Amino acid sequence: MYDLVNTQQAQAWNGYEGTHWARNQDRWDAVNGGFDEPLLAAAGITEQDRVLDIGCGAGSTTRLAAQRASAGSAMGLDLSAPMLERARESALRADISNVSFEQGDAQVRALQPESFDVAISRFGVMFFADPVAAFVNIKKSLRPGGRIAFVCAANAEGNEWLQAVAALRDFLPVGGFGDSEGPGMFSLADPERIRDVLTAAGFDRIAVESAEARGNWGSDAEDAADFLLGSGPGRHLMDQADGESRARARAALTGILRSYEEGGAVRLRSTAWLVVAERPA
Repeated sequence: MYDLVNTQQAQAWNGYEGTHWARNQDRWDAVNGGFDEPLLAAAGITEQDRVLDIGCGAGSTTRLAAQRASAGSAMGLDLSAPMLERARESALRADISNVSFEQGDAQVRALQPESFDVAISRFGVMFFADPVAAFVNIKKSLRPGGRIAFVCAANAEGNEWLQAVAALRDFLPVGGFGDSEGPGMFSLADPERIRDVLTAAGFDRIAVESAEARGNWGSDAEDAADFLLGSGPGRHLMDQADGESRARARAALTGILRSYEEGGAVRLRSTAWLVVAERPA
């Protein structure tokens, strides 16, 4: 058993949430993949680099990093056993040999000091129970002058998928959905909090800029509504409602998403912060 302090998140990502993401890896990559190129460009990965991918999930960004670090390596670290199993299978199918995946809690994982040149994360750093402790641990694994680049969700108002779900308040208990308190998707939505956390962890040359992408949530409104309501947060809300309310919520969400259909896809805008920082040399 690996060292673990973030027990609540470990339970979620080794339960339904992790299984859902692993099973739907391609769909989640279609939702979030628009942030890959900005993230990798900001990371500045070179051919020789050793890369750590934090909260790597099913490993899409780890594989992309490994391809850029063709004479180096990339290691993905995540809490979720189901997602890591999918990550290893995908890397094997893609015949990418300089990539590895390990299960661990980045907050306390014993990473070899100064063993990485770059750390990256696509929406994987918002779930720490103690973010300062986690970033301290990550910083120690970077060589002096090493850098971190990550994307994390910006405010809920800029995310069309969340606004669509929030509009279901007449049918589902969506109050507090999208809160920034405690570990969760919007825990780093305030850019000043990002700077405070990274400064406290000992990083410098911190830069935070906005980024947005339009993700593909489904082939049509019905498909996208099913996918959204079957995800962890959607399922949690639906489980708290009776059958009639669930049916009305699904119908209402389908109607909202109809206006986002274009060319065989439902495209919703997501906003994020693109963050880069360095371990002092």
